[in-house]
Amino acid sequence: MKHLLKIFTLALIGFLVISCEKDEDQAVLGQGTDPVISANKTTIVLSSSTTASEAVAFSWANSDYGVSVQLTNQLEVAKKGTNFNGAKTIDVINGAKVYSMMGADLNNLILSMGVTTATATAIEVRLKSSVAGRTRYSNTVSLTVTPFINGPVYTFTDLYLIGDATAGAWDNLATNTKIYPLVKTTTAGTYTYTGYFAQGGFKIIKTPGSWATQYGAGSSAGVLDTSGGSGNISVAAAGYYKLTVNTSALTYTFVPVAAPTATYTSISMIGPAAGGWSTDLDLQKSTFDPHVWTKKNVMMSSGEFKFRANHDWGTSWGVAQEFFGTAALGGANIPLTTTFHYDVYFNDATGDYSLIPVN
Repeated sequence: MKHLLKIFTLALIGFLVISCEKDEDQAVLGQGTDPVISANKTTIVLSSSTTASEAVAFSWANSDYGVSVQLTNQLEVAKKGTNFNGAKTIDVINGAKVYSMMGADLNNLILSMGVTTATATAIEVRLKSSVAGRTRYSNTVSLTVTPFINGPVYTFTDLYLIGDATAGAWDNLATNTKIYPLVKTTTAGTYTYTGYFAQGGFKIIKTPGSWATQYGAGSSAGVLDTSGGSGNISVAAAGYYKLTVNTSALTYTFVPVAAPTATYTSISMIGPAAGGWSTDLDLQKSTFDPHVWTKKNVMMSSGEFKFRANHDWGTSWGVAQEFFGTAALGGANIPLTTTFHYDVYFNDATGDYSLIPVN
């Protein structure tokens, strides 16, 4: 009798195991339901004093596929009316059903969408939920966010080239986008510029749109004069030159250099400060000197970036120095502390670059 009971028990266990295996085999994903998202605020006014505080919190109910699954969730954020084209994405922790966004993060996100002023901006947020090749989208939450724009701490003095030997000619208007800056150095008062000069002459000015504070040829070769009666620094023959200026000693050197041999179809910035590591932000090639590239009045985010050629990592430049410097081939990422609008200049022959905040 005991023997029969054991046999019966083993048979029952086997039956249950087989039944469970069949149930697991039949545990397939259903069609799934759309997630549902909400926010604890609809109107948000950001300021520099609230960067470390919660700006908004999102919570949601996950998609239901009828069985336990591991979902991949992302918040998508876009300007209202764009149908989420070019939306910014935020990864959320697996299993989480709430996401709290700090003031600094939301401010940077809004500004990275091309918002240029501290005005109310309508945005939309939704949850993208994916599993096993299936994607579900939540309802859309509408928010109105007013960002703030604080300029970076920038204590440097910039100098610019002007004259018929330069790209900007003698047009001293602030709107002249071809007035290129000299590159600052770590030595106060010392600046350089390496590039193409046409036959003619040039001076150096402090502020586009104003002749006040100008540097021209002085009483002898290599001497600068800051008066309105200073002479033009002469360029006898068109070609590539290196200009070095010392505004403390009021001296300069201007010597010919070999013309660059490498040329590039495009130069771009890439990295979180420029929009992400998967998107190139193209600079504009100069029609005067094909080795000088610019991007005027562009919104950059706090983060880091590099310059690279032809949208490829085969040739890239970087150095761990903010605002200006000489980037090395394959060098470190360039840091940027503050989200703001900048004029960007890059020289592919030397690696020299400048990021100048736009007032």
